[in-house]
Amino acid sequence: MKSRRLLLQNGTILHIGIDDTDSPKGMCTTFLSYQIVKFLEKQDIEFVDFPSLIRFNPNIPWKTRGNGAVRLIIKTKNPKKIKNKITQLVARYSDTKNGANPGLVFYQNKEIPASFHKFSKLALWKLISRRRAKQFVLENNIESFYLGNGQGLVGAISAVGYKFFDHTFELLCYRKKSQFGKKRSVSSDSVKKMQSATFPETFSSYDSENDRVLITPHGPDPVFYGIRGETIKSVVRASTIVSTDEKLDGYMVFKSNQGTGDHLKNELQVNDLKPFTSGFLVGEVCNKPVTEQGGHVFFSIQVKDRKIRCAVYKPTKITKIAQNLILGDKIHIGGGIRRASKNHGRIFNVEFLCVLQLAKNNLSANPTCKKCNKKMKSKGNKQGFECVKCGNRSVSKSTLEIPRKIQCKLYIPSVSAHR
Repeated sequence: MKSRRLLLQNGTILHIGIDDTDSPKGMCTTFLSYQIVKFLEKQDIEFVDFPSLIRFNPNIPWKTRGNGAVRLIIKTKNPKKIKNKITQLVARYSDTKNGANPGLVFYQNKEIPASFHKFSKLALWKLISRRRAKQFVLENNIESFYLGNGQGLVGAISAVGYKFFDHTFELLCYRKKSQFGKKRSVSSDSVKKMQSATFPETFSSYDSENDRVLITPHGPDPVFYGIRGETIKSVVRASTIVSTDEKLDGYMVFKSNQGTGDHLKNELQVNDLKPFTSGFLVGEVCNKPVTEQGGHVFFSIQVKDRKIRCAVYKPTKITKIAQNLILGDKIHIGGGIRRASKNHGRIFNVEFLCVLQLAKNNLSANPTCKKCNKKMKSKGNKQGFECVKCGNRSVSKSTLEIPRKIQCKLYIPSVSAHR
């Protein structure tokens, strides 16, 4: 019997992008993809790559959870049948009654055009309107489907056009339908054990500092838990250590950009800082850090001729680092632009902080008598200083360099605060 690969040698490469099928009240685009893959496994197709879970700009205000879209790439000799069925599944599973605005995009070709890649790259850090997405579909004659306002087309197009330069894997385990919306129960000891056995091959599983399990979501969606790691082997192995009494439906491993900091690789232009954009800035601290109510730290940096107000929030656990910045420190910060409110202008919310160069923290003080090793006293305005013990004199104050409490290094937030 000929292998499936041989039979599909002349098949069509079909790229499938899906987004925004969920709502705050339920569903999950990855779960829909899981259902689609279960259908595809019964068809005469070949998977060209792992299902991809691509997280785009996390600062988008209307995201449901992590602003992730899904891509599937298959080879088939019957693309029409596949597309029809997937469209039906998207329409059936999307939680449109609770506000989901699903988008589905098909692209039939081995190579993806540069226009897709450009669109996808922008979606990592920018806010792209659904009007622009619909225009892109028309201009490029793309086969698509959407419900509601079509917001999901943005993620669907971006998923198809996404290029991996670095990747991780995410194993998502799904609940049976009868358990949707019910409280999740997982052994925290088993998650601790899993992290101990698999870290650093897996990451963001348990926050030891706050004694908090990180693999379980808290909403009514079908995901029971998700394990992130560097290899397929590591996430699958980790899942065998996690213990729960709930009988689960199954799991699927996604290739992902989670944990790669994709959304923070774009250098923001200080003359065009739009709300909800993500990226990085390099500048000098120009205002002394101030700790405000709630333990959040605010300071400003100078980038070219602009002052940018920055915020480091208490949950990140890097507020002490921010508090110890001084004027002249050169730093590289990544994060997102929060829009202006009634009480505050636009603020750069810091997600990571890298100290590039430390300014000298000099303190001017009364000189020390070299003979008596005692601090001299001032004789009055412009009259110099005198040692009260031996009468030794000095014309000016001495400069002391105070050791810095921070170093030139990268400071990242607590694992619970990772985006």
